[in-house]
Amino acid sequence: MAASRRRGRHRGRSTAIAAVAATAALTIGLTGCDAVNKALDCVQTADSIADDVTDLQQAVENAANDPTQADASLDSIQQNLRKIGDRTDDTDVNKAVDDLDKAVDNVRTAIRNGDSTPDVTPVTDAAGELTKVCTP
Repeated sequence: MAASRRRGRHRGRSTAIAAVAATAALTIGLTGCDAVNKALDCVQTADSIADDVTDLQQAVENAANDPTQADASLDSIQQNLRKIGDRTDDTDVNKAVDDLDKAVDNVRTAIRNGDSTPDVTPVTDAAGELTKVCTP
């Protein structure tokens, strides 16, 4: 069942990426190749972060079985955030990256302080905002 949900989410994200690519192709004369590539990088990395957030939610649910999963998911989110942050000078994207990074830090701190089921809602919300600002 989880695999079918992932395929469904992946198809939806693939459609979003295709829509962004089509929009980018139509506006290439107006924005230039660098801007198009940055937008596509942002969408693709936001897509990866969405998968990481799903993994984080599952890791938190299964923390009793393997507490290292949540930490690995948090690491992956932060690695992807660095990719976006390094490639953009967009104020909205940078704010969304900062907000998500802060939310990830808060979850990591909660886990270190012994919370076996930290609230990941702020991470989910911040990831949603990042996806929104990455999508034209």
